[in-house]
Amino acid sequence: MGQASTRMDFEWSYTEEPHASRRKEILSKYPEIKELMGPDPQLKWKVTFLVLFQIVTLFWVREFSWPTLLICAYLVGGVINHALNLAIHEISHNLAFGHSHPMLNRALGMFANLPIGVPVSISFKKYHILHHRYQGDRELDVDVPTEFEGRWFATTGMKFLWLILQPAFYSIRPLLLLPLPVTGLELINILVQVVFDGLVLYLFGWKALLYLFSGTLLAMGVHPVAGHFISEHFVFDEKFETYSYYGILNLLTLNVGYHVEHHDFPYIKTTSGMLLLVTRVRFFVVGLFAELGSWIAKVLSPIGMTLSLRKIASEYYENLPHHTSWVKVLYDFVMRPDIGPFARVCRRRRTNLANDDSYEE
Repeated sequence: MGQASTRMDFEWSYTEEPHASRRKEILSKYPEIKELMGPDPQLKWKVTFLVLFQIVTLFWVREFSWPTLLICAYLVGGVINHALNLAIHEISHNLAFGHSHPMLNRALGMFANLPIGVPVSISFKKYHILHHRYQGDRELDVDVPTEFEGRWFATTGMKFLWLILQPAFYSIRPLLLLPLPVTGLELINILVQVVFDGLVLYLFGWKALLYLFSGTLLAMGVHPVAGHFISEHFVFDEKFETYSYYGILNLLTLNVGYHVEHHDFPYIKTTSGMLLLVTRVRFFVVGLFAELGSWIAKVLSPIGMTLSLRKIASEYYENLPHHTSWVKVLYDFVMRPDIGPFARVCRRRRTNLANDDSYEE
């Protein structure tokens, strides 16, 4: 099954996860960064557009042949559904309506969930917040692969298979390793999703429903936009456990590539302060189209002309290792013997756990 991995265990760390201390240090030096924090007023409109786009496409998809349907699911529908998954990620940090409107955020998350086909929004929030607070914790961070995954998917061929099966591992791992009580909101999420899926089946047929499901699964496996699953925390440099991606696919994925920045400051909207590419586009458009450009600038950068996090605290980000191609990340994951499911930094459970408030800033 190809070359065997040289890693047979995780990278063990005996220090706290790095982002809480980085955040405190950066804020003490640059308190103005707090002005970048807050909800993205455009996020609800982006979500609405993507959801409606997927629903409208069902009128055509139901007439497609199976090969055409799967190709479109991989190239179009899957990318849209992946963007909606990442919108759910943003919403889990209350970046749609702010911390003062939690139920509006949860409702928008369920709405964004509709084309994905499987109810994930509410459950994702529970586990994702733990990932931020206790990054790498073998008990609490279910983003880290299991020892079973590390040992069984340790050759070139098996690592490729692991990428294909990643939707299953990503979904099932939390339920097996850290089962949490089912909440009322999760039951509502399930009910809403079942009703929507039933309506799609009734109005558009099996092909339309399978188009939504297959797009979700395909875009989480061997797909360029799924590269962020590997690029974010898999160890490509022995000194670091979180990596950013600075490439064009950020434009299709709500800038999820800015991952070091996101872990440092989860409550900074990634559609504003972090995306230098959008900033450059904004100035270009404004100069070229005047009033029209001004309107587009507001859509692309909700907080206007503010300085970016990377611009304010440039010394904390400029020299960090980063990725520029998610396709290369996937290729390296499969082909490099030093990278595999074990290529993650882990730490044992500690008593001085991060408090709830430290990750709401």
